[in-house]
Amino acid sequence: MKRGFGSDNHSGVSPEILQALAAANVDHALAYGDDEWCARTEQLFREHFGPQAKPYFVFNGTGANVLCIDAMCRSHEAVVCAETAHINVDECGAPQRVVGCRLLTVDTPDGKLTPELVRTRLHGFGFEHHSQPRAISISQPTELGTLYTLSEIRALADLAHTYNMYLHMDGARLANAAVALGCSFKEMTTDLGVDCLSFGGTKNGLLMGESCVLLNPALDIDMKYRRKQMTQLCSKMRFMAAQFEAYLITGLWRRNAEHSNRMAQLLHSQLSSLDPQLKVMYPVQVNSVFVQLPTEVWHALQQEYFFYDWDEANDVVRWMCSFDTTEDDIHAFLASLKRLLNK
Repeated sequence: MKRGFGSDNHSGVSPEILQALAAANVDHALAYGDDEWCARTEQLFREHFGPQAKPYFVFNGTGANVLCIDAMCRSHEAVVCAETAHINVDECGAPQRVVGCRLLTVDTPDGKLTPELVRTRLHGFGFEHHSQPRAISISQPTELGTLYTLSEIRALADLAHTYNMYLHMDGARLANAAVALGCSFKEMTTDLGVDCLSFGGTKNGLLMGESCVLLNPALDIDMKYRRKQMTQLCSKMRFMAAQFEAYLITGLWRRNAEHSNRMAQLLHSQLSSLDPQLKVMYPVQVNSVFVQLPTEVWHALQQEYFFYDWDEANDVVRWMCSFDTTEDDIHAFLASLKRLLNK
């Protein structure tokens, strides 16, 4: 497959991760998390997120999100999220089917919730005919590549706690957000009152595996049983832990995220020189660029490069950069785009 800009899921695996997997592939080890790799990596999570942090490794991002939601909600309760949230758009109804809860979606201009927007869904408390709002879920960065500031996250956490609710953060690209904001994981989550987190690495160089990270100890109730029931318990879990160990202890998370963010900035900076009329739809803050293009141009460009049409009705496409995107990749892509624009 030609190296393109469809998704940071399309990239390969960081060599450091492959080396860590090979190093873990020796002799026998106890299964289901009772191994030395899991013990060391759990300690690393506590160092990065605080002493109360408890990670539960799962197979994928949907598993992490659903396990977090299951920790917060019961079937008669509801999660407030943006209309564009991954849990609403791209998880095939998994939270609703597995947990049984309801998603209360909110239209946003930029993928970000605000206390004012969330309050429109905070009603019906104690009314037995309505699903009870129990959690707020945000993505950091959002599905539109925008970032919550630290103060914005704190405001949402304070709002949630005022209503005896929880705040969940979908952090599939949390490393990109931390690099962009110049903060640590703990400063962006635990210190601000985030109760639980879906922590991803697959989009930033890992082979597979994500983690549900409980930051509020009150949520850590029977989680090992809940993970098992959700078919998210990996038997040879040392291979998940070994990846996260290499990812966190060597600073790989930061290096990879810095690179993919920088490649998106390079792509963004070159667009105006191709055509001043090209419209970038959202601030380019992490490793994604959303652009409005003439229909015939992006259709033709898709014959050469794979990428997603994000909003086909308005001719908006999404270009994602990865940890292994190169400057040559960017320049070749822009050359194709320029040729099509000038036809």
